[in-house]
Amino acid sequence: MAETDKVSLNGQVAVITGAGRGIGAAIAAKLASLGAAVALCGRTHPPLQATADAISKAGGRAQAFECDVTDRRSVEAVAARVDQTLGRIDILVNNAGVAGFGGPLHQLPPESWDQVLNTNLRGVYFCIRAFAPMMIRARSGHIINISSLAGKNALPNGAAYAASKWGLNGLTYSVAEELRVHNIRVSVVCPGSVDTELSPHAGKDKSKMLQPEDVAHAVAMLVTQAPQSFVSEILLRPTQKP
Repeated sequence: MAETDKVSLNGQVAVITGAGRGIGAAIAAKLASLGAAVALCGRTHPPLQATADAISKAGGRAQAFECDVTDRRSVEAVAARVDQTLGRIDILVNNAGVAGFGGPLHQLPPESWDQVLNTNLRGVYFCIRAFAPMMIRARSGHIINISSLAGKNALPNGAAYAASKWGLNGLTYSVAEELRVHNIRVSVVCPGSVDTELSPHAGKDKSKMLQPEDVAHAVAMLVTQAPQSFVSEILLRPTQKP
């Protein structure tokens, strides 16, 4: 039996952004299977509701909340609704993100740069700003930021995406120092190529790529570890190069 299967998240509330599909949906399903009530956030309602329905069918608890992480008022409104309807937040997973592989940086349209940075980096700031006070009030919580190995290595023709993930890593390490005094643990997960629709993986063997469930397992490990320690980052790679 896996270690995470022995731990219950009953009574806890998890908020996952970008939860309508892919990695976010897998994380939501995993945390719900451990007993957490999950709040699914995303820009489009139908995929969120489909994820919620699948979780409910499996015996879990899930609610869908339309939210655009690039819009501060939208994020603040969802935080207020979560506080009002669920009364707490124990886990925040900042997963919402967009890809940006539009060729060399000097050819990248400014609007593409803005879309990538606003979603992948500023959106995380908005979410932490809105939800961290609820954790501080409770003097406990986990914040998990989903980054990428592109935040550790050079990524030609994806400089904006890499910049957003390098920035997210730095943000995570700094916020972890700010919030640890409140008994809040902040970690970052940096996966390699995951088999999702986020970005093209031309020439890669999908059977060897990471799956969304692999990232979900890493998140589950982080939120179920013993309270006296925390893992700052996880670098997640496939066993065989795809």
